[in-house]
Amino acid sequence: MIDETASASLSAYPAGVDRSPVGAFDGLAVSYRLVLGQMRSTGRIVALLLLSMTATIAGFAVGSSESATVDQAAAVIANLGFAVVLPVVCLVFAGGAIGDLRDDKTLVYLWLRPMNRWPIVVGAALASLTMATPIVLPAIVAAAALTGVGNGLTIATLVAGIVGLVAYTSIFTMLGLWLKRHIVWGLAYILIWEGFIALGGRGVAQFAIRTYTRSILDDRTGADLAEADFSTATAIIVPLVVGLAALTLASWRLSHQDVD
Repeated sequence: MIDETASASLSAYPAGVDRSPVGAFDGLAVSYRLVLGQMRSTGRIVALLLLSMTATIAGFAVGSSESATVDQAAAVIANLGFAVVLPVVCLVFAGGAIGDLRDDKTLVYLWLRPMNRWPIVVGAALASLTMATPIVLPAIVAAAALTGVGNGLTIATLVAGIVGLVAYTSIFTMLGLWLKRHIVWGLAYILIWEGFIALGGRGVAQFAIRTYTRSILDDRTGADLAEADFSTATAIIVPLVVGLAALTLASWRLSHQDVD
């Protein structure tokens, strides 16, 4: 069931579906409000906040150690914050951004309107980003600061966190549109592909977003992180290009599929 915010977004559809043309900006705004309303589940938000806090606690634990090094601090941020917390939160929100609308038959109200498909996809991705960012970014940046190894790690974490949020949100928005079991496939990507297979060498690692967030930490702090061989510029540009490609592919998919 959709909540009051989502219902308000649908109030513009008297007698089923309003066939009046919708501009790109208006379509994006409608999609954004509708998806944002769908995501406001207190239980989901609390659970993901608790998950994010594990990174903050881990950062505090590293900072409490008198022998903490940059390598140890960066490893905690990379292996917990960027390998688990950030992608899982993005998967929960972005994977269901369009997938939940499809499952509860709400997507048809947008799909039948005479409008481009890309504003629907971009609006859903922006709504996911709106929900995920305040849950993830303060927690992992606080974790970096609490390690006490210097502002270099904190700033690198902020930059890498923003890049990771945009990339994962875009990819999982596409995944949620393409596959019904997006959580299963998303976790498989996070835990199996990025967690194990992508650590097998540079050739495979370049197809994992975590490689680029790790590279930002490595390049900006001098930490020695495995499979973090890209420059900061490359590590920023590549995930953003991948995110754009994912949204483009999702828009194409939405334009060529039937919605019940």
